[in-house]
Amino acid sequence: MANPASRLTPAKSSGVPRAQSNRSPAFIEPMAAKIVQELPDGDRWLYEVKWDGYRALLLKQGTRIQVRSRNNKDLTTAYPTVATAAARLHADSAVVDGEIVAVDGSGRPSFQALQHRRAQSDYRIAFYAFDVLHLDGDDLTRLPLEERRSHLPKLLAGTGLLLSDALPGTAARVLDAVSRLGLEGVVAKRKDSRYESGERSGAWLKLKLDRQQEFVVGGYRQGSHGVDALLVGVYDGKDLHFAGKVRAGMNPPVRRVLVDGLKPLHTSRCPFVDLPTTHVGRWGSGVTAEEMAELQWVKPKLVVQVRFVEWTSEGMLRHSAFLGIRADKSPATVRRET
Repeated sequence: MANPASRLTPAKSSGVPRAQSNRSPAFIEPMAAKIVQELPDGDRWLYEVKWDGYRALLLKQGTRIQVRSRNNKDLTTAYPTVATAAARLHADSAVVDGEIVAVDGSGRPSFQALQHRRAQSDYRIAFYAFDVLHLDGDDLTRLPLEERRSHLPKLLAGTGLLLSDALPGTAARVLDAVSRLGLEGVVAKRKDSRYESGERSGAWLKLKLDRQQEFVVGGYRQGSHGVDALLVGVYDGKDLHFAGKVRAGMNPPVRRVLVDGLKPLHTSRCPFVDLPTTHVGRWGSGVTAEEMAELQWVKPKLVVQVRFVEWTSEGMLRHSAFLGIRADKSPATVRRET
C-alpha cells in the first residue's frame, strides 16, 4: 500500500541514553497538539501528516495486546487487524502512540470509511505509529522526540503497522505537499520535546487544512429514514451552546443507526442554554420557539465529527456535513476550536 508521505525519511537517533524503569507498560494519556493558523519554521521542528482517524495507543506485554483509545476505551476487538499486527512488535513490552486510519489503495485516509469499514471494500484499516513511550522496561517519555522515534523503524519492521514518516523541507514546502495530496493537515513537533502526557503545551502544534471539529449532539429532528437533522453544540465551561443543525453527509443507513443510538438518550429537557433563538438566520441555523416542539432532545453524551465552511457572525455553522461518530472523545472536552 502506498504511503502519501513515502518520500519522507524517519528522524535520526540523537544518541541520548534511554531512561531506565522497571515498570510494566500501562495506558498513558496521549499528549495533545495545539491548533494554530500558521506552521512554525526552522530546524528544531519535525513535520508529520495529520491523519484523519482515531488516536490510539498500542500496549504490548508479552503475548497480551491492547488497543486503547485516547480516553482509555478498549478498541482491541473493534480493530482486530491492528491488534494482530501489534503482536508482531519487535519487543517484549512496548507502548506505541499513533492513529487508526481507514486508507484506500493509494494510502489516502477517509474518516467516513473508518466509521463504516465493513461496507467499504475499497478501504482497509491501518495504524500509523508516530511515537514510542515505553520499550522493554524503559520509560522513554522524558527523552527527546527524535530519540523516541529512532526506535520505531526496527520496532515496526514487518509487523504490518506503518510508520508516520517525518516530512522533509520547510514549513511552506510541507504545507504545499500535504495540500496537494488532499490530506487533513500537518502536525509540527519540536524535535527535542519530551512526551507530556495529557498536555497541550505548545511543543506539538497542528494546522488543519479544512474546517472540521467535534460537536456534542443535544437533539435531533426525526425524518422518514431516521434522523433528518442533528442539533449540535460546544461547551463553554459547563454550558452547552447551540452551534447549528447538521443535515448533510448522512445516507439512509447512517440516519437509521443514529436514531437507534440516540433513543436511549431521550430527555424532555433541552440541553442547550441558548435555545430557542429569536429568529432563524440566513443559513437556517436558528431554532425558534415554534420549532422546539418538533425536536427530540437527548442527553449530551454523543460526540460527532462535522465538516463546515465557516462560523457565522452569530456563532453558527455554515454548510455543515456529518462525517462520523467520535466514540473516542468525551463530550465535556468539546470546545469551539479557534
